[in-house]
Amino acid sequence: MAASSENKPELAGSQEEKKIEFNALKSCAAFTVPDTNSFGGTFRDYNNAQTERQKSVEEFYRLQHINQTYDFVKRMREEYGKLNKAEMSIWECCELLNEVVDDSDPDIDEPQIEHLLQSAEAMRKDYPDEDWLHLTALVHDLGKVLHHSKFGGLPQWAVVGDTFPVGCAFSESIVHHKYFKENPDNNNPKYNTKLGVYSEGCGLNNVYMSFGHDDYMYLVAKENGTTLPSAGLFIIRYHSFYPLHREGAYKYLMNKEDEENLKWLQIFNKYDLYSKSNVRVDVEKVKPYYMSLIKKYFPEKLKW
Repeated sequence: MAASSENKPELAGSQEEKKIEFNALKSCAAFTVPDTNSFGGTFRDYNNAQTERQKSVEEFYRLQHINQTYDFVKRMREEYGKLNKAEMSIWECCELLNEVVDDSDPDIDEPQIEHLLQSAEAMRKDYPDEDWLHLTALVHDLGKVLHHSKFGGLPQWAVVGDTFPVGCAFSESIVHHKYFKENPDNNNPKYNTKLGVYSEGCGLNNVYMSFGHDDYMYLVAKENGTTLPSAGLFIIRYHSFYPLHREGAYKYLMNKEDEENLKWLQIFNKYDLYSKSNVRVDVEKVKPYYMSLIKKYFPEKLKW
């Protein structure tokens, strides 16, 4: 896989000035993390499987961990990288996503467009001048249309859930790690070492991630010529890579560009995870703003 060549968000001045400006941007956030998710429970609680929702989430991860192998990921990237499933606009895809509920998420079971707008509006409030962040929040989960019948109705374990590298050892920080014992790669000496098929510092762009909506939406955006900065594409591609941005796993695979973009992902993550609530967004009221951003950063129609 070729190295990334997308532009980064520009911060003027010296490296030290950029660091100060970035930290100031980060500290201006006013978003308050709620105490409970939309079910009234603790966010990302995967260990207290007392509800039917939590039990179904665990079963989802069992299937995902068994089936996401290096060979499977390569086949799926080749097939879905053709982008020959549909042709539609970003907003049309947002509306299509109304029919999808994420079985891997213990924090919400509402249609996905609600979550997209909650995340985007929270970021818009705290970072009014970073419109690329607002749009990134809106589009980051659009790859979940892979579960829709129009895209072949892929099983949820091939669409959603936390992501992780394949082709090297599975980190114990991955949720429900125990189920990897049934993954064929776990017993393959080519894939079960720390580095596996990779080299230290090779860059995440050269690493195969478990296949799903993150990587698919990244491919859609990049191949359709989006002008989002590289940090926006990094967020789209790795926002479900919780072992990295929550637990610090796999950092030895990162390069300098990854390290810079990770800062933006860690800002984004709070809005992605903790904006899931029962507070509704007036879609028609905010739609004109997001349509203007879509026009700025994406073509009118995209190949999916």
